[in-house]
Amino acid sequence: MAYHVTGLISALIFLLSIGGLWAQLRFIWHRKATFDAGDSTHRPAAILSVNQFFSSFLAFFSFFLYGACLQRFNHYLVWPRLVATTLTLGVLYEIMHDRRDWRSISSFAICLVLLVITPVLLLVHPQAAHSGKLFSQVLIVVVTILLAQGYTHQVAVIRRTGDTGAVSLRMHQFFLLKDLSTIVFALVMGIAAGWPLLLLSSVSAITKLITIWHFHWVRSSPVAHQRRNIDRAANQAENLPALG
Repeated sequence: MAYHVTGLISALIFLLSIGGLWAQLRFIWHRKATFDAGDSTHRPAAILSVNQFFSSFLAFFSFFLYGACLQRFNHYLVWPRLVATTLTLGVLYEIMHDRRDWRSISSFAICLVLLVITPVLLLVHPQAAHSGKLFSQVLIVVVTILLAQGYTHQVAVIRRTGDTGAVSLRMHQFFLLKDLSTIVFALVMGIAAGWPLLLLSSVSAITKLITIWHFHWVRSSPVAHQRRNIDRAANQAENLPALG
């Protein structure tokens, strides 16, 4: 009974994370419309870290794969994470479309291949579920490291520029609630089955708290204000037409 109650609560709270991803996408689209109209010089995906969203995709994807490969198919993990991976892929697409560099293109391509190929493989070869479970466990450990690195990079960009740019505060707040509910669900599942969720969600929650705090830092720190002015002056200088 506790399994279904906490699983349902976790899935419902996860809808907030999906809402946060949707808010992030809408924020990018709003910035794109403003930029295309000539009302802003700020790039639509400015400040957003490819590393962070690539690692976020892998985190959602690894939970999706883990839930699908458990002996008891975990609907509370699979379907919400499938939606989240799709929306995160949408954010990666917008970053790729805005920057058109090798890092954003390769990150989007890798995520697209994983999202398309894996479900097809599981449907065609159900016996691959056992191998998929082991792979997902290894992937979750790797993703935990990548997630910590990705959010560290995002925070480093915020501190370097003194600006949060296109980073959505609401998305990070919703993600934090999602991580906390997943930690509870993992504990109810038991350490033997829930340790991958417990590991990744705990690290993820810590990184969200740090990122959320930096929104306050950007607003209140004189250092952030100074770095913001320097960064904007540099961008304006780059956009000036060459003389002579």
